[in-house]
Parts: sequence; C-alpha cells; structure tokens
Amino acid sequence: MKDAKTMAYINMYGILGCLEDLCRYSGEARELVSGKPVSICFAVKNGPSMVIRFKDGTCAIEHGIGRCDIKLPFSTCEKFNGMIDGTVTPFPSKGITKIGFLLKNFTNLTKIMETYLRAKPDDLAKDDFFEASTIMMFHLITRAISQIANHDKVGQFSASNISDGTIAMSIGGKIQASIIAKDHKLTTSRIVPHHYNAIMEFKDLKLARNVFDGNVSTLGCVGNGLITMNGNLNMLDNMNRILDRVAVYLA
Repeated sequence: MKDAKTMAYINMYGILGCLEDLCRYSGEARELVSGKPVSICFAVKNGPSMVIRFKDGTCAIEHGIGRCDIKLPFSTCEKFNGMIDGTVTPFPSKGITKIGFLLKNFTNLTKIMETYLRAKPDDLAKDDFFEASTIMMFHLITRAISQIANHDKVGQFSASNISDGTIAMSIGGKIQASIIAKDHKLTTSRIVPHHYNAIMEFKDLKLARNVFDGNVSTLGCVGNGLITMNGNLNMLDNMNRILDRVAVYLA
C-alpha cells in the first residue's frame, strides 16, 4: 500500500524534480520557460515544500519555502497528490496575476514531462529521447529511494539497518548518483565522492531501461554480471529492499 505523505514527498522532490532535467533535454520545454523569470513555491502543510525557479529556459529546484512569484499552498498531502494526478486544481495564495503561466506554461511542462516518464515505444525508438527518458527515470528513482527510506514505514525499517556511509549508483560509469546515509536517514545527490562504501552499477542505458520497465529480473542481471554490486553488502541489501518499494509508488 502507498502512504499519502510518502507519495507527496516523492511527487514533489522526485516527480517535480524531473523538471530540471526536462529543461536540459527538451527544446520544447525550454521554449515554455524562455520568457521572464518565474518562480513557483509548493507548500504542503505537515509535508514537503519546494521552490521551482524558471529562468532563460532553465529550471532550478530549491527545497523549502522561499521567495517566489507564485505560491500554491496545500492543506493536506492528499490534495497535493491530487494536483499531480490531475484531480485537484490548486489556487494560488500569491501571484494571481501570473495565473496564465501556471495554467498554460507549467501545465504544458508537466504534460511534456509525462511523455518522458511514461514513454511510449515509438518515442523510445528515438535515440536522443531514449537516453533522456532513461536518465530522467534513473534520477527520479534515486530520489524516490531517499523519500521512501525517510517516510514510508517499510522503507524506514530498511533504512534503520543501513549504517552511515555512501552508496554509489551508476549507469555505465557515466550517469551517477549517490545515496548518503546519516543516522538512518537517506539523502540523494548527483555527486559521487571518490570514496564510497558500496556501489550498484548497471552495464548500460539499455539494461537500466529494461530493469526500470520491469522487462528483466534485477536478480538475474546480478547473477550474470550485467548489474554489479560491490562493497558493503548489508547496505546494498537494505537499499534494494527500499528499491522494491519504489516500484510500488511509481507504478
């Protein structure tokens, strides 16, 4: 089962966090945010908060409540999740004069993002799209791991068994992220330190995509060497338990 609060953290930092990559890879997305700088703050009561800043075709994410042009408050995690699902229409407490950007530009951005995160076979047949979509999925999954570890009861149990240190995750040694454990809380970073405690590496983008889409067995890929795991096996084992929960939340 999914926990609404955990889902809200994944939706905010995981899903909306993909907008940074979307603006890097999609010319259509860059065009939508190429005008005057605009910032949107999402604030969920007793839940996550974040500011998204759009400027000159780029997107930058800041955790927490900060200076913004548009502020969207949500009284519950369920209502924020409803916005992501398209069942709840938020009303800004600030920036009503910029409602046009919210209803048009931002809405269209999320539609483009969905084509990358729920990619169709015809789109994945295009090499550039396949690469961008898979990289976005990789970073979404690594961010979701930390949110599930910190907020989901099953994830918290696994995180309680992870000692302080860093787990590196990689696709072919080129696309990388790290899961940093401190006092049984996890954070995700795109920076992988020179020294880490464990590593999980996918052979290449094609393999990673097949794993993400559930087309191949992760365990089987470990067995035949397509996925390598080295270092602290206890850390990897517990992280993989959390990874199993990612599939539940992102299904």
